[in-house]
Amino acid sequence: MLKIESLSLNIPNGSSEVSILKNINIDLEDNKFYALTGPNGGGKTSLARAIMGIYKVTAGKIYLDDVDITNYTITERAKAGISYAFQNPPRFKGLKVKDLLKISSGVEDDANYARLRAVGLCPQDYLPRECDNSLSGGEIKRIELATVLSRPSRIVIYDEPEAGVDLWSFEKLLSLIKKYHMRGGVTSIVITHHEKVLSLADEIILMAEGEIKERGARDEMWDALKGNFKCRWEQNCGGDEDAVECYR
Repeated sequence: MLKIESLSLNIPNGSSEVSILKNINIDLEDNKFYALTGPNGGGKTSLARAIMGIYKVTAGKIYLDDVDITNYTITERAKAGISYAFQNPPRFKGLKVKDLLKISSGVEDDANYARLRAVGLCPQDYLPRECDNSLSGGEIKRIELATVLSRPSRIVIYDEPEAGVDLWSFEKLLSLIKKYHMRGGVTSIVITHHEKVLSLADEIILMAEGEIKERGARDEMWDALKGNFKCRWEQNCGGDEDAVECYR
């Protein structure tokens, strides 16, 4: 179980500080699929990065299986089984795709070929390429997912997997995320605004203004969230039912 206790995050803003996360308390159970949603700027990515250790929290504790990992480095958390897929994956000039997969998996073998094929990339074409700006957003997202698939993880956080990819790529990535989760032994946390991802979740967590506003089973939360989609439909198309279909 991942347990977050009284977690807060403040960042400097001139001579003062801005509160980004405010007294977050939440338990995430093993083997569950969680969708973390809410308005932009609500603290979703900041919470994910605090769990991964990218952000050092101002107050509070993070526990993994009752072990306090609050002061663990990013590397120590990765070794403990936490993985993170960025919304905009970093690029590494001079580092080849085959090197990135080797770093992630710890080995260089035929399995890395299979992992690239699984994300829809030809190994012969991509293994020798550099992880730089020559790769498109969709390509770098797929390569990042291949690195996640190459190592055993207890907790996997995906930050808006739908961002910056075409519909075909998104469907493929979502299928792989679901397949990786279904094999068992992993808790999946997906930051998303996408209805299709929300429909896969065991639980939906609604976050806004740096706080957990509500959480519950998918079917319970979906009834409350449908109103937000309706508002967006009406804002964009005046409630035209034919146009509404474009958003479904």
